[in-house]
Amino acid sequence: MVEKRLGALPVAAEFLRRLDVAGIVDEVCPGGASAHLTHGQVIEALVANRLTSPAPLVRVADWARTWAVEEVFGITPDLLNDDRLGRALDAIAPKLKVVAGTVGARAITEFGIDVSRLHWDMTSMSVHGAFPAEDQDERYPLIACNGHPKDRRLDLKQVQTGLAVTADGGIPVHARVFDGAAAEASQVVGAMNDLKAMAGTPDFLMVADSKLVSCSNISALLQAGVEFIAPVPAAQIKDEFYAALDRERAEPVDWVPERDERKPETQRETYRVLEDTHTLTGRRKSDPPLVLRRILIHSTAVAAGQQAARAKRLAKAAADLDRLTTAAGGQHYRTREKIAARIGVITTKRRVTSCLRWETTADEHGAPSLAWHFDQDVLTAEAAVDGWHALITGLPPEKTGPARVLIHYKGQGAVERRYHDFKGPLAVAPVFVQHNRRVAALIQVICLALLVFCLIERQVRRALGPDETMPGLYPDNRRVRPTGRMILYHLGELTLRIGNVTDPPTVQINRGVQLHVLDLLDTDIGQTRWPQT
Repeated sequence: MVEKRLGALPVAAEFLRRLDVAGIVDEVCPGGASAHLTHGQVIEALVANRLTSPAPLVRVADWARTWAVEEVFGITPDLLNDDRLGRALDAIAPKLKVVAGTVGARAITEFGIDVSRLHWDMTSMSVHGAFPAEDQDERYPLIACNGHPKDRRLDLKQVQTGLAVTADGGIPVHARVFDGAAAEASQVVGAMNDLKAMAGTPDFLMVADSKLVSCSNISALLQAGVEFIAPVPAAQIKDEFYAALDRERAEPVDWVPERDERKPETQRETYRVLEDTHTLTGRRKSDPPLVLRRILIHSTAVAAGQQAARAKRLAKAAADLDRLTTAAGGQHYRTREKIAARIGVITTKRRVTSCLRWETTADEHGAPSLAWHFDQDVLTAEAAVDGWHALITGLPPEKTGPARVLIHYKGQGAVERRYHDFKGPLAVAPVFVQHNRRVAALIQVICLALLVFCLIERQVRRALGPDETMPGLYPDNRRVRPTGRMILYHLGELTLRIGNVTDPPTVQINRGVQLHVLDLLDTDIGQTRWPQT
C-alpha cells in the first residue's frame, strides 16, 4: 500500500482543463513532445506545483514523486527534471503575451466573468543573481535596478509585473511581465489596449493608481473611449485648497467597507464627497488642456490615521527637543551652531520643519540655551487637510454620481490582495532562475497559477450564495468568507491511498470541511479516472 499527497491536485487539474492551458500552450508552442511530455503538460504541472507546494525547479520532480502527480496528470515524475522544465520555459518565453491573452480570454468566456470594471496595478519582484546587462536577452523583460523597489530590497535587482483584476471575484484576467526599470506610467496605454482586445469592447471601466494620471495617458484613454478612475497625484492639489473645503456641505456616501461591517455604526469609517473639475496640462504649450471630473473625498479613517501619525511625530520631536534643551550649553552643545545643526537633524527626521519655532540665547558667560514651541496655527492648518484626497474620472455624471465613483475606486484593493497572494502562497519571491528569458516565463506561469487560485476562490464564494460565508475554516468554527489560501490549505491534507491492480485508489478525507469545499467546487474526486498502477 502506497500513500501520496493528493491535496488540491484534482481541483487544479479540472480548472486547468476548463482553461485549456495545455492545449493553448501546445498550439502556440508546438514541437515539445520529444521527452514524452508536451510543453503544455509541463506548464500545467508547474502551475499545479505552485498551487499545492511551490518548489524551485530542481525540486519539482521530488514534489511529483511524493504527490499524486502521476495519478492525476498522468506524468511520470522523473520527466519533470529541471532541464525539461527549463526547455518548456524557453519555449513559451517568446509567446508569453499570446499565451496569457488567450488563457485570459478563455477564462472570461468559460467562467462567465464580468469584465466591465478592471483594476490595474504593477508590482516588482526581487531576483537573486548578478544578471549583468550584457548577458541578458533584450527581446525579453530586462532584470535591472530600480530606485523604488516595492519590497525595499535595494541590494537586489528586479523585474516587474502588471495585473488587471476584475471587480467580479478579483480575477487576474490580464498579466504581463515588464523590465525592472520600466516606468509604471508608460505601461498604462499598453495595458488599456490589451484589455480592449481581451474584453472585445472598449466599454469597460479602467481603475488604476495615480501613475495613470498624465496628459498623454488620459488623452489616449479618452480617444479610445475607455472610461477610467484614478487618484489625483498629491502634488497637483495644494493643501490650502483642501483646507478651504466645507466637509458638512459634502454628500454622505451610503457605503460601508467590508472590514467595518461587523463594527458598531459609531466606529465605522464614513465618507463624504464633493465634485468639481480638474485641469491637466501637457508638457508642450501646444497641448490642449484636459478638463476632467474631480471627486473630492473625505474619509474619517484617513483623517484619524493622519492625526495619529502627526501626534506621534510631534511627540517624538518634542522628546528630542527637550533632551536638546537640557543638553544645551553642555559638553556636546557648547555653541549655537551645534544646537542649530542638531535641530536640523531633528526637524528632518521627525518632519516638523513647517511647525517648529525655536531660538537660542546666551547667558553672561556665553553659554547657549534653547527655547522652542510648535506653531499652533500651522498645526491647525495641517489638521484642516486631514482626510481629504481626490479622484479624477472619465465617467459621465449622468451615468455615475460622485459617491458611486468612490465605491468603484474602492475595489482597487482587490489587485493589492492578489499581489499578496502572488508573493505569498504562490511563492513568487525570491526568484532563482539564471536567464532573464526564463525569469519572465516563470513569472508568467505563476500568473497562470494565480488565475486558477482566484477562480477556485470565486467558485466557492458564488456557490455559497449572497452571504459568501461558511463555517469550519477556523478552529473556532466562526463563519467567514473563504479565501483561496484557506481553501487550498484544507484541501492540502487530502491523501491518496494506492493499492494493487485489483484494489482501486481511495481518497482519504478526514474532515467535513473538505467535503463541503469539494461540493462547492462541484468536484467529485472519487470519480476521477486514476491511471492503472
